[in-house]
Amino acid sequence: MDATTAPHHIPPEMPQYGETYHVFELMQNMLEQLLIHQPKDPIPFMIKHLQQDNDNVPKIVILGPPASGKTTIAMWLCKHLSTNLLTMENLIAREFSSLAATARKHYQNTKKLSSALLVSLIQERLKEEDCVRRGWILDGIPETREQALMIQTLGITPRHVIVLSAPDTVLIERNLGKRIDPQTREIYHTTFDWPSESEIQNRLIVPGDISEMETARKLLEYHRNIIRILPAYLKILKVINADQPCVDVFYQALTYVQTSHRSNAPFTPRVLLCGPVGSGKSLQAALLAQKYSLVNVHCGQLLKEAVADESKFGELIKPYFQKEMAVPDSIIMKVLSHRLSQQDSIQKGWVLHGFPRDMDQAHMLNSLGFQPNRVFFLNVPLDSVIERLTLRRIDPVTGERYHLMYKPPPTVEIQARLLQNPRDAEEQVRLKTELFYRSCSELEGLYAHAIALNADQDPYTVFEHIESGIVNPLPKKVP
Repeated sequence: MDATTAPHHIPPEMPQYGETYHVFELMQNMLEQLLIHQPKDPIPFMIKHLQQDNDNVPKIVILGPPASGKTTIAMWLCKHLSTNLLTMENLIAREFSSLAATARKHYQNTKKLSSALLVSLIQERLKEEDCVRRGWILDGIPETREQALMIQTLGITPRHVIVLSAPDTVLIERNLGKRIDPQTREIYHTTFDWPSESEIQNRLIVPGDISEMETARKLLEYHRNIIRILPAYLKILKVINADQPCVDVFYQALTYVQTSHRSNAPFTPRVLLCGPVGSGKSLQAALLAQKYSLVNVHCGQLLKEAVADESKFGELIKPYFQKEMAVPDSIIMKVLSHRLSQQDSIQKGWVLHGFPRDMDQAHMLNSLGFQPNRVFFLNVPLDSVIERLTLRRIDPVTGERYHLMYKPPPTVEIQARLLQNPRDAEEQVRLKTELFYRSCSELEGLYAHAIALNADQDPYTVFEHIESGIVNPLPKKVP
């Protein structure tokens, strides 16, 4: 584009397409791979990379001290995510690999593996088709900063790093009860995880080197190394307390590896706030508009402004206002479409509330290309809605608004003259709330990635949750 003609009138379909198909992330990943591998002919390399379609496969590192349960968590994640588990044991045990054969010989003689040899084994394994297609989990690797830097130098970059943590006293006690199934390599514990089948019980063996002194030595070595490894992964790191039931640790780990990290892609928020009357949509929209310079689009207010401005839309709406009738959806959509198509809405983004109220309106909104990329349902119990709205009053003399519970009038004289808006009568509030929740489940089905929030709390706490949902990538649904 010619920079001298700025600002450019960008059609709304362009950024929407980019967001829907993650074009920015696609180009970023492709550029990363080009710089890492530096192929002589970039075009075939890029075509192959795109055909692999593996930008979102699991790439996980799990670290932790001895007896923290990292191998168990790694195995459970591996099964759940259908990915590949890489341990030092299964890397050197691989058949048909001359490198693995050399590593076995070296390990049998020294009971250790050099960092260079271990990293070479990892590199060889990750080139195989199943790791390329389904991703990988590194269990307990890297063990040292040297290994971490060697892995990074080769362009092997995990997306998520989990570090399990627990007090040393707990780990020493836990390690003493450790047992291994020699057939499946599953790990059990005499206290916390004893198998129910007698056949498995009978074949369990006590692993070597689990004495208290040996465990303490390994813990000391682990602590010495881990503080030097973590700086390499600070932006993708999560520490999980391992001194809790294994299932709880697993679900925290699973939730983390199924989240996406914040993208550098340009993002224009198109926010939809849904909720019953009195749920605080207007306040939240005003806070978002103020902080992020979004266009605040209140459907009811738009209609009132059109009538007040005596615009062509106002002429269509005015008869319905005079007769206190509902404005047809077709007219509402014309007004809404006109506002959302303006350049400030396209460039800055918008926050819409008061529409849609049902499936027909939602489909009309989508059909015109105004698809929100963040949807929030503000849930408030009926009792709280009634308390918020039926106690609202207005002073007919000053126009000041009061609430009999949260903002009572300062004098008895003012209280005596306060009036209630007929719309705040309990019967009206109940009817409107019931109408919303009647169509709520259908709207939630349409907006599959919507975020449901408890709006029956401090409004600034609600705002923090909404803000987090906008600035962070949408969470993936945990199966």
